[in-house]
Amino acid sequence: MGFSKDNLTGFILALLSSGFIGASFIIKKKGLRRAAAASGVRAGMGGHAYLLEPLWWFGMITMIVGEVANFVAYAFAPAVLVTPLGALSIIVSAVLAHFILKEKLHKLGILGCVMCIAGSVIIVIHAPQERSISSIQEIVNMATQPAFLLYVGSVMVLVFILIFYFAPQYGHTNVLIFTGICSLMGSLSVMSVKALGTALKLTFEGRNQLIYLETWFFMFVVATCVITQMNYLNKALDTFNTAIVSPIYYVLFTTLTIVASIIMFKDWDGQSAGSIISEICGFIVVLSGTILLHVTKDFERSSSFRGNAGNYTPLSPTLSTRLCSGNGESLKHDVEEGPSSEEVSSRRQDLYT
Repeated sequence: MGFSKDNLTGFILALLSSGFIGASFIIKKKGLRRAAAASGVRAGMGGHAYLLEPLWWFGMITMIVGEVANFVAYAFAPAVLVTPLGALSIIVSAVLAHFILKEKLHKLGILGCVMCIAGSVIIVIHAPQERSISSIQEIVNMATQPAFLLYVGSVMVLVFILIFYFAPQYGHTNVLIFTGICSLMGSLSVMSVKALGTALKLTFEGRNQLIYLETWFFMFVVATCVITQMNYLNKALDTFNTAIVSPIYYVLFTTLTIVASIIMFKDWDGQSAGSIISEICGFIVVLSGTILLHVTKDFERSSSFRGNAGNYTPLSPTLSTRLCSGNGESLKHDVEEGPSSEEVSSRRQDLYT
């Protein structure tokens, strides 16, 4: 299947978006640290001192620029093409973290970067063409399909349960809570962004869609979802290690977004079984590369900790331990502060009792 002009435009915008968003993760992380040091209250514990931190705002502006590029990309290309390319932002983040946050990039991490790029190429080659849409009413008809309404209802129920039941009890010990909220809301925001972007594209082409109430409704949904995403993403980044948050957020967000897009926009309709299988394989390669990249970053951090702590092992050295019961950020602070051997021994005893 040929690569259309619209798909090429969306592809280029997605690449630019990945660059800006990848950099924003590092900048915002530095801003959150600086704000926490100045106020003594971290964002994960309800603090909002980062709103007065210029570095955090610079990171936020960088992210907004990336999100705008991403927003426009969805108006030109299907979500099945645009969303997986977000893995490239993780590569940018990993490289910058190597130099700015002093997080060493392991050789296997480099392999993970290569896998992300290779998987992205496979997805780009086999991506479906953007579906032609002539009015906002067409999108409304897609959004009111029984299958998509069922998906939206399921997402809202899960989000409410996570926010009001699980977050207060487990939000600061299980990384899946905050990232799950971000990802679920993110899948809805992408669908609304694509709807709104398409409406604006049609308006600029001379077919005004701003006169329809549905266009403004999608704009409201976008604003609501994005605000919720940013709030819980800040909590996740401040509470847990970047090496834990980034891959989990990417995997959940991308998977849910692709599922939502397939249901609403029927991206795979008209594609051959071979193309669909190739896209799935490419996506799996990207996911594998993403996980490998961040697990090896976590391994390097754990190895550094062992070097500083003598013969003792770190409290939560593995990804699986952190997913189930550990706070990745706690280990990072331990490394930075250089705990005594007595503290490490005490924490190990607490872990196994």
